[in-house]
Amino acid sequence: MVSSQPRKQRKRLASASWSERRKFLTAPLSKELQRQYGIKRLTVRKGDTVLVMRGDYKGIRGKVLTVSYAKERITVENASSKKANGEVIYRSIHASKVMIVELDTSDKRRMSAIEKRRKSLPSAGGEEVVVQQGGSS
Repeated sequence: MVSSQPRKQRKRLASASWSERRKFLTAPLSKELQRQYGIKRLTVRKGDTVLVMRGDYKGIRGKVLTVSYAKERITVENASSKKANGEVIYRSIHASKVMIVELDTSDKRRMSAIEKRRKSLPSAGGEEVVVQQGGSS
């Protein structure tokens, strides 16, 4: 973001498009997944297993139940509390406060996107293309 004014920061977050909001919901991968897939961060999806790294539910590991682009929050299976009548309420957590420890690999499009992204990174063994300007002197 360009501005450091809080009101403009809030306005930009509130008026962001869905494709921009998707980028807000990225989380780091665990070290094992980073080595396996060759990338450091990924968008959190329903079905991924995450480890909560910050907040009241720190240390809790569970599956992602919902992903809310509107609220920019996710709900995790074991991060919940009970009401007086016994009803379970899942607490929402920001995606940057969790670490992905297990991916939901059932979506072929997601896996091909991960592979495409891994190949585009020069440090991950992807081919780096050097373009030279024409003209010799």
